[in-house]
Amino acid sequence: MENCMDRYLGQMLDNRYEILEVIGSGGMAVVYKALCHRLNRHVAVKVLKDEFACDSDFREHFRAESQAVAMLSHPNIVSVYDFSRDSDCQYIVMELLEGITLKQYMQKKGALSWKEALHFATQIARALSHAHSKGIIHRDIKPQNIMVVKDGSIKVADFGIAHLQSETGTEPPETMGSIHYISPEQARGGPVDARTDVYSLGVVMYEMLTGKLPYEGDTVEAIAVQHIGQMLTLPGDIKPDIPLQLEDITLKAMAADINERYQSADELLNDLEAFRKNQALLGIESGSAEEDEASGHHKGGLRSNESYRHRKARSRTVSTFSGFALITIFLIAVVSFLWNFWLKDIFVESERIEIPSFVGKNSEDVVNSDAYKGTFKFYVKYSIDPDTPEGQIISQDPEAGRNVATSDDGIEIELVVSTGIQMTTMPDMVNHEYREAKLSLEQLGFVVETETVASDTITEGYVVSTNPAADEQVAQGTTVTLFVSGGPELKQVTMPSVVGKTRDSAVSKLTGLNLDVGSISEVENDSPAGTVIWQSIESGESVAEHTVIYLKVSKGPKETPTPEVSAPETSAPPESAAPSDSAGGAGG
Repeated sequence: MENCMDRYLGQMLDNRYEILEVIGSGGMAVVYKALCHRLNRHVAVKVLKDEFACDSDFREHFRAESQAVAMLSHPNIVSVYDFSRDSDCQYIVMELLEGITLKQYMQKKGALSWKEALHFATQIARALSHAHSKGIIHRDIKPQNIMVVKDGSIKVADFGIAHLQSETGTEPPETMGSIHYISPEQARGGPVDARTDVYSLGVVMYEMLTGKLPYEGDTVEAIAVQHIGQMLTLPGDIKPDIPLQLEDITLKAMAADINERYQSADELLNDLEAFRKNQALLGIESGSAEEDEASGHHKGGLRSNESYRHRKARSRTVSTFSGFALITIFLIAVVSFLWNFWLKDIFVESERIEIPSFVGKNSEDVVNSDAYKGTFKFYVKYSIDPDTPEGQIISQDPEAGRNVATSDDGIEIELVVSTGIQMTTMPDMVNHEYREAKLSLEQLGFVVETETVASDTITEGYVVSTNPAADEQVAQGTTVTLFVSGGPELKQVTMPSVVGKTRDSAVSKLTGLNLDVGSISEVENDSPAGTVIWQSIESGESVAEHTVIYLKVSKGPKETPTPEVSAPETSAPPESAAPSDSAGGAGG
């Protein structure tokens, strides 16, 4: 194995990527640090092992998957710059990150604070939302495939590769690691969709919050069975300071019954954001006494046997926010509001101060002013305002002139600060490889679209022109179109029929024909969920390569309420004869 890993060291792949050193190895590939001589930057090159690279069918799948994943562009997804096309050495080129895996991070820190777990989970959910919108499912979300970068951000890696791994039917060495995060439908060997990534993220959240895996076993099979039908220990029973809302979100993401689970990464993301806003409203800080109250857990983490059994029974079908939790939050919010804005001033005698006006001032000058230190505690929010210079304060809360009581922690002031309009010069991207040009422009704050055109002077895959043109002054956030060469003549392909296929199969079919997949919308339809029901161009038509194809996918028929039927009273069967519910519900 060592010789196999070392044999590429010092080699130049496609006369561009100089292999420098081994930085990692997995079941399917070896990852190297390399130098891109064209752009003079270091990159990560993942080279497929021989047993996969020698399979012609697998190589074709690898090319199609790599092309699809290269279209992903999101701050929480490891960027794919390039991939092999004709070489016997099959590889993909990715951004080289400075950091460690989330698994290594948790091994160092143990259980994370709920705030840090929320911070990481939100970023992972955003990455999944973006990938799913492009029709790409990860299938192997686990801490080993998630990077914690030095700036504290999260990057999800190995999109597409996980798909290929699932198609090989092999069991690489890391299968024992992956099985801890596998969804029940994967464990059964059934078809999967975006909800399988949601389940795996739920397991990652569980591990971040508790420092433990929900299911353990001596064999892959033993762990898989637990995912399908085993009751799990509730996160709050392991670490009592976990807020109940966050526990409920985690349990719903881990629902064994796919229909009880979050139906999309967006749904999960919405609840994570709602939870974060609720905590901000209550002013709860990690580790504070208020957090213990808001979390809904008893001091010291003690729970009655009755409460324990009740939550165990409902852990598989738990909703995101129980009515009790919502009422509690509402009451706490009302009491907090009344105390801070009325009752506190009545019952607590303290020095009072008039709030000065900060509007129109530079936010950094205000926040860093020695004159305000100890008196005020500033929180800054940003808002796009073309009429206000960048960094200038637009509004404040409380408003100027209000007379309030002083606080030992400082009077809290929320400042809304203008981002202004960032103007930048449109760089010259002509004759740049289009994926690298797209990444460079996105890093400058542009929204980038591509369109393929014929060119007999520009190499295929390179930029022919841009709109706006080079050197124009453009506002950040502007949509930029890259016109990409398709060669002297645009190659024509016959549009296939993908209606009736699964989303993944349709995307694979289209990308295999060098057609680009645009947005994929989900609509209610009688077809099975995940089935393509519409394509923007009819089958049989001749279209140019890289034409963008839009799809509509069924999310299943609209649910109709089931009428309640009263059953005649019968004597209850003995408890031993009652059917077990361990295989259904939410939690697995």
